[in-house]
Amino acid sequence: MNLPYEYDRFYVDGNWAKPLSSRVIEVTSPTTEAVLGSVPAASTEDMDIAVAAARRAFDHGPWPATQVSDRSAVLQKVRDLLGERKEEFAALITDEMGAPMSQSLAIQVGSPISMLDTYIELARQFPFRQVRLDPSGNALVTHDAVGVVAAIVPWNVPLTVAIQKVAPALLAGCTVVLKPAPETPLTTLALAGLFHEAGLPAGVLNVVPADRQASEYLVGHPGVDKVTFTGSTVAGRRIGALCGQNLKRVTLELGGKSAAIILDDADLGMTVEALRMGSLRNSGQICSLKTRILVSRQRHDELVDRLRGLIDSMPVGDPRDLSTQIGPMVTARQRDVVNSYIEAGKSQGAEAVVGGSASVADRGWFVTPTVFTGVAPDMRIAQEEIFGPVLSVLQYDGEDMAVDLANDSDYGLSGAVFTGDLDHGLELAARIRTGSLEINGNPVGLRAPVGGVKASGIGREAGIEGLSGYIEVKSIGLPRAFVADLAESTPLVAGVSDEND
Repeated sequence: MNLPYEYDRFYVDGNWAKPLSSRVIEVTSPTTEAVLGSVPAASTEDMDIAVAAARRAFDHGPWPATQVSDRSAVLQKVRDLLGERKEEFAALITDEMGAPMSQSLAIQVGSPISMLDTYIELARQFPFRQVRLDPSGNALVTHDAVGVVAAIVPWNVPLTVAIQKVAPALLAGCTVVLKPAPETPLTTLALAGLFHEAGLPAGVLNVVPADRQASEYLVGHPGVDKVTFTGSTVAGRRIGALCGQNLKRVTLELGGKSAAIILDDADLGMTVEALRMGSLRNSGQICSLKTRILVSRQRHDELVDRLRGLIDSMPVGDPRDLSTQIGPMVTARQRDVVNSYIEAGKSQGAEAVVGGSASVADRGWFVTPTVFTGVAPDMRIAQEEIFGPVLSVLQYDGEDMAVDLANDSDYGLSGAVFTGDLDHGLELAARIRTGSLEINGNPVGLRAPVGGVKASGIGREAGIEGLSGYIEVKSIGLPRAFVADLAESTPLVAGVSDEND
């Protein structure tokens, strides 16, 4: 183990700072159930210190006023360092939260590296200043950093979501207090080490693990200008309420119960292979997975047979083994939650055609991958987010019913349509209320925004929209001649003239 698995300090104000609190958070392996390491747990006083450091760095430090090229150069160094240590970070994430190693390399670390590449390029293209000319007035429109950001990240993809929030915030000129999940603080503190090594100025990024009380204190802190949170809808509602009281900017990426509509002209072989990652990656612990599988009665039996074959082809076991495709749940509590949903499905009349029994593993928080048929739309397994390798197959009669079933959810984070007719797939996609949707398993990519509607959240992350989420817009009225000259002399300014020019 090359990266640290034991920390006795936070990363605050450019240094590894001793906490005021004596409390610690123990990190336990979901595979062996042994303690891997520990980190300090921040008190509210520790949060005050971290926010004060971020506040000073934003209000009085050089970071917000630096050129985008300079900010991008620091992020590029972090990207290069992460690329050099890809295997170490992948192993740490696998040990810490149980992601299969093959997926840790590709998804848990590979995606953040690509995300950094994309955000750096987008920041260089972003119109931080624009000229707007009009007979009614002439303005220089500036896009400035929103301020101090509290970024709260989940345990299931700790590095990915940290980069998804920290990279655009820093590139916009913000400063950040990053609060990792108690289950996966080691990865986030290791990331802080990369930023320190890359030469990020003091106070621009502060990383403080904490429990619920101190986390809520951070959300409501008067020194924080924006909160960005990824996690459960229950926690998101609370965070949204706290931010609403103070009119604080907030982005919430919350839970999902996404549907995959399989049309009769779909290639079932291709479809089921796409569901391998689309419905079961990270052992089912991803909010955007398609866990409601909607199929016509005519193709139901064939689909179920193929789903049996899919599960049989996905070994469950030690996530360090590169052949493993489904690892343990992150905690014993999460294992018990998933098992309780499996029991609820059976008790409400669904049939577990694959799995359905408790894991027999001697150690580790494993669950048995399960596929339910005979699922009614109002069953708990069809309505509630399970966050484990459990799929529900629902039958439809006609495409209108399929769309109604897909929209019959409090959530609206993701979705999928499988069809042999892409034009028709687009028509169907327009009728599904969700933040993103994949046709035939094609991902939207890192330049596209992601986020949810309904109970799946507020705002968007990734792409130019993700960068815009850390921006405040200001309009400055100026004499027309001055603004016109500014448009010609400043490369970062785009001029928009009118017909009377």
